[in-house]
Amino acid sequence: MKACILIICLFYTCYSYSQDNLLLAENYFRQGEYEKASHIYKSLFEKNTFNADYLKKLVTCYQETRQFQLAETLLRTLLKEHVTRKYLHVELGYNYERQQQIELANVEYKKALDYISTNPYSAGIIGRTFQQNNALDRAILAYTKAMQLNPNSNYQFQIAQIFGEKGAFEKMFEAYINLVDSNERYIRSVQRLISRYISDDPLDKNNIALKKSLLRKSISNPKNIWNELLSWLFSKQKEYNRAFVQEKALFKRDVMYLDNISRLGKIAFENRDYGTAKECFSFTLENTSFIDERVNSELFLLKVAIAKEDKNVLQLFDVVLETYGINANTIVIQMEYANFLTFKKGQPKKSEAILERALQYSRSKFQRAQIKLKLGEIFVFTSQFNKALIYFSQVQTSLKNHPLSQEARFKVAQTSYFKGDFPWAMAQLKVLKGSTTQLTANDAVDLFLIISDNQPRDSIPSGLKQYAKADLLSYQNKYIQALTILERICQKFKGFPVEDEAFFKQAKIMIYLKRYEDAVTAFKKVIDLDPEGILNDDAIFEIAELYRNNLNLPEKAKEYYQKIIFDYPSSFYLVDARRKYRELRGDTVQQ
Repeated sequence: MKACILIICLFYTCYSYSQDNLLLAENYFRQGEYEKASHIYKSLFEKNTFNADYLKKLVTCYQETRQFQLAETLLRTLLKEHVTRKYLHVELGYNYERQQQIELANVEYKKALDYISTNPYSAGIIGRTFQQNNALDRAILAYTKAMQLNPNSNYQFQIAQIFGEKGAFEKMFEAYINLVDSNERYIRSVQRLISRYISDDPLDKNNIALKKSLLRKSISNPKNIWNELLSWLFSKQKEYNRAFVQEKALFKRDVMYLDNISRLGKIAFENRDYGTAKECFSFTLENTSFIDERVNSELFLLKVAIAKEDKNVLQLFDVVLETYGINANTIVIQMEYANFLTFKKGQPKKSEAILERALQYSRSKFQRAQIKLKLGEIFVFTSQFNKALIYFSQVQTSLKNHPLSQEARFKVAQTSYFKGDFPWAMAQLKVLKGSTTQLTANDAVDLFLIISDNQPRDSIPSGLKQYAKADLLSYQNKYIQALTILERICQKFKGFPVEDEAFFKQAKIMIYLKRYEDAVTAFKKVIDLDPEGILNDDAIFEIAELYRNNLNLPEKAKEYYQKIIFDYPSSFYLVDARRKYRELRGDTVQQ
């Protein structure tokens, strides 16, 4: 037993020593101390002569210290001892190339490539070795040769990656498309990889190249998969109407694609393309008999009507609820109705009754939690903060670690902020900053920054309490009262951090009130306060949008989109600004 323990201890001691040596060698290698690194790698390689990484690093160290003969001797010795390690001809060729002995290098490269004819399975390591040594064309040649010799082999991923490294994006897209053509199960991986090279801009040359490749493929070899990829590309470019065309074509071939149309409609709605969203959900409604799909479509059609300020929204709700009934199936419609009555019509009492009744029909704790969150929001609307906090806390308790629980925690923080209890609000927000739900995390960070940036110092008022009051009034649709308080903040707290927040909030309220020129003026005040202000790119983009969409001044809009493009290259709005600037300039997407 003692002998076993001794052996184990010795093993772990040797292993630990080996690991320490490896870390030391890697550190020397990264720092360019190749002479020191070579001694350690030589020792490590002699103990494990089949470790390709040790060999590669040792050869590189010899080359970097111009000990080319040592590298050659080592490689030739290994080739004699292990006749199947033909990829070492690539390393030998590269060793010659480093010495500008191109003819000798080509001889060795040819030996490696010729070996693939004998053993096509060797193409993987031979191609990879060419790739590591930046001999990208030869790597492609190795992979292509193997696929010609063995139809079952597939190196399209590697070939596509190499084309990407070379900047030959059109060929890269062709390779990825060929990969999907050979096996449609690769589509998600291909989408993920292609996403690195395309943008949201339909005028981007890579986007155009990908679209052309897909269209060519759909003509030469028609498959549903090409419509799927085109729809995905158009969605990435926020051209949801064009994506809808592709999805309809897919549905005609297979009714299972109806789910895709609903998903597209939701994405279009979230991106304010209400026209396409309405088309998607109307199409779904016409082509499904499933109650869940019908109710979901009706819900989003009502949301579109609300967003577009349709005067007949109340009648539309009545028709839908009369058609489907007030029951468990229509809870989402009932919740939307309550939300509309409270925040658009100012009828919180009626909304409360609707939601209390909906609670009786709820089928799960998750549904009950959603209803309680909405009830809490209504109580905040009526300034019944304690009632609101009870409902939010119930959701937190019943669904720990669930996204709805995180949303409830944010509502607790927001309600505490509205009440002026900033320490408790901050305590909740600190927890939420790491939320797995990105929307909740973003909202939490925004509110955290408002409070932390504007907290009173040494009992000196900072305007935060007044700003929170204005924020609450805005939440309650009491916009004129909110504007009055914000105006006082701007006068009383000049030079304080809260000033730019107040101007920005003013501008957002004025947009809601359709006072667009006043909104532009308020946004400009935000920019004038501090050239480096964190709200500046938000304000500039908002001004551009107002000039473009509401004030019909396209030239002014172009001017502000340009500011984003040239002055804020890391802005969240950059892609949108570039695309909209090009549209106003009259650029057209190549077909």
